Amino acid sequence: MRRLILFRHAKAERSAPSGDDFDRPLSERGKRDARLMGQVLAKRGVVPNAAWVSPALRTRETWAEAETAFGAAVETRFANDLYHATANLMRRLIEADEANEGTVVLVGHNPGLHQLAVDLLVEGASSAGDIARIRSRFPTSTVVAFDFDAAGRPSFDGLYLAADYGGGGGE
Repeated sequence: MRRLILFRHAKAERSAPSGDDFDRPLSERGKRDARLMGQVLAKRGVVPNAAWVSPALRTRETWAEAETAFGAAVETRFANDLYHATANLMRRLIEADEANEGTVVLVGHNPGLHQLAVDLLVEGASSAGDIARIRSRFPTSTVVAFDFDAAGRPSFDGLYLAADYGGGGGE
């Protein structure tokens, strides 16, 4: 993989008709923000060729909304292990995907996704300001992009917050 995009699911409803957290759908704001963030990434040329998505309803719906901005079909994989996965588990999953030489998006949940972003910033010797900014908050619909060099070292390539582009993305 040359580039990794970490995408926190968009704003979800507080509960699901089933009562199960796994089944929580996106709110209307969440649907708008997910579409918006897909458009933001596409306009900046941050376009994935593969996606790893948690099978929870809110992550599947986030990806379905965002993916519409990319035009061509993105190879999408749903991995049960991504539902509330730790940062280490997420990293192992994407690193094991040796066949992908392009851009991978991982659509998942906090706190694991947030921790993975911070871990990659620290590993890539990002600025203290970038680390502090991302460490302080990682609201819904947040996207962080990293490039990887030939040795697999990450470098910070951008933080995208829905609120910066007219969306909600408050918590």
